Amino acid sequence: MNLLNIIEEIENVDPEVYGKLSQRRDVIKNITSFGSKVAIAALPFAVGTMFKKAYAADSTAPSVIDVLNYALTLEYLESAFYNAGTAKGTALIPAAAATNYFNQVTTDENNHVTFLKSVIGSLGGTPVSPPEIDLTAGNGSGNGPFKDVLTNYDTFLAVAQVFEDTGVRAYKGQAGFLLKNQVVLTAALSIHAVEARHASAIRQIRLQKPWIISTASLGNDTGLALVNGNYDGEQNITQGGVDVTKLKSVTGSTTSVAIATAAFDEALSSDQVLALLQGSFLVKN
Repeated sequence: MNLLNIIEEIENVDPEVYGKLSQRRDVIKNITSFGSKVAIAALPFAVGTMFKKAYAADSTAPSVIDVLNYALTLEYLESAFYNAGTAKGTALIPAAAATNYFNQVTTDENNHVTFLKSVIGSLGGTPVSPPEIDLTAGNGSGNGPFKDVLTNYDTFLAVAQVFEDTGVRAYKGQAGFLLKNQVVLTAALSIHAVEARHASAIRQIRLQKPWIISTASLGNDTGLALVNGNYDGEQNITQGGVDVTKLKSVTGSTTSVAIATAAFDEALSSDQVLALLQGSFLVKN
């Protein structure tokens, strides 16, 4: 049995095979050592078990279309929000801010919706319908915690920041499920980058700094305690097994918690994001 040829053939079908095998790659590299420990007849069983474990996790992973429809749901929300805001004109958004920021952001979000619907259709899927959205987060009563979101510019900015920050974390959380389709992955990461630019621009308007300002353990610098859940996990100071606060800063001292948490964005799972949105802005999904 030529094991290397078998693995090469599998790799031709699935270029991401080594990502699925993860640490099992070491097993493959050292597989020749099995000869003295395992009967040759047992090798097919050993290798088969290894690949079975590697691919078993895929059975519960969302499909590419599932991920794209999830992203589309988020984009529907952002698109509706910015369309409603810019429709208010200078009664809500100052002319300079609309010209320099929000007209472009609104266009971007509308384009994201159109693009995702097109991609889903091209893959043979059916785009999800727009959810029923309550921007005031008042279950349709118009009297929710953000009831003045379309009349108060400060509230509009704060909620916009929450949307963008959540969007960045949401796209990051789904990237791993798109590895089988590099074209779609590239497109999704391109949207992720644009969402990050939106978040940075809105922070510049609100706080005069284009990055997260850690004013609390959660890294929630919106001033809205109601959205703490959207920032849960951002207090993480360990990256790749390294405690970032133990690293030296440019001043020679150790890195502060505020800087360590602001330097990295954490991912959110689809379940986390949808629970947050259904609990606040989505009346019906």
